[in-house]
Amino acid sequence: QVQLVESGGGLVQPGGSLRLSCAASGSIFSPNTMYWYRQAPGKQREFVASITSGGSTNYADSVKGRFTISRDSAKKTVYLQMNSLKPEDTAVYYCKINSRISGTYWGQGTQVTVSS
Repeated sequence: QVQLVESGGGLVQPGGSLRLSCAASGSIFSPNTMYWYRQAPGKQREFVASITSGGSTNYADSVKGRFTISRDSAKKTVYLQMNSLKPEDTAVYYCKINSRISGTYWGQGTQVTVSS
């Protein structure tokens, strides 16, 4: 069984930065991909960024150039550095891991609020 725990969310002013972390526990097999998604009130959950166990990254157009995803495989942790935050980035941010062997798991989410 894999568990994911997100942290680092909070309240930040527009233009500010936050760094989210997602720590995994349990057996995680490679190859795998770790993701960040977000869900704003009244909206569907949407893809934000992903990173493979080989280090390849992908981003939603809305966050390109502002967000950076990274991972520390030894610590089984994925990060999301969010810069130049906008009010429309306000959402609950979730991490997910997918592996053909381990399966798919989601974290419980962390709230990010961008407001003055």
